[in-house]
Amino acid sequence: MSFHVLAKPSGAICNLDCTYCFYLSKELLYPGDRFRMADETLQAYISQLIDAASDSPHVTIAWQGGEPTLLGLAFFQRSVEITRQLLPAGKSVEFTMQTNGTLLDDDWCRFLADNSFLVGLSIDGPPDVHDAYRVDKHGRPTSHRVLEALEMLQRHGVEVNVLCTVHAANQDRPLDVYRYFRDDLGIGFMQFIPIVERATEVTLEVANM
Repeated sequence: MSFHVLAKPSGAICNLDCTYCFYLSKELLYPGDRFRMADETLQAYISQLIDAASDSPHVTIAWQGGEPTLLGLAFFQRSVEITRQLLPAGKSVEFTMQTNGTLLDDDWCRFLADNSFLVGLSIDGPPDVHDAYRVDKHGRPTSHRVLEALEMLQRHGVEVNVLCTVHAANQDRPLDVYRYFRDDLGIGFMQFIPIVERATEVTLEVANM
């Protein structure tokens, strides 16, 4: 049996302040928490994940957030080291990471390339669409930083796909968004996650009152 687990080693913390994000407020549920997976937890998590995939020739180590790169490069270097040590002979491993990309640099990209990470990069469309909601803690746009990260990842040969949330700023521009990813950014695989609430009969009745 094979299954896929997403780990959030940085919990809810993020260096951005996307205005549609419901997750940032979860920090308040854990006052005083460092929001950092401890080394012993990291070791136990990877060990148990590999054991759980004992009947499969393949295991996936997937990191998400919050923003996982806030933990720093050394944390992920250690995670790869532990995985290589514990991985049984004959079993393959895939590393994946979902990131907003704004903290990546050449050292990060070399590491991701050397260890064949699949990177999911959060982009909501062309800059005017992306910047409608995806801003930093000071309310500043982030599209230029994400595009710089994409250029670095592609230059280093890292496999990249795009994770795009569907919202009020891009819901009426599907072709613009798709062609931007495909033609302008050279993205071959895209994921779309809707965060637009579907109108129901109840809400429509209230709206018409």
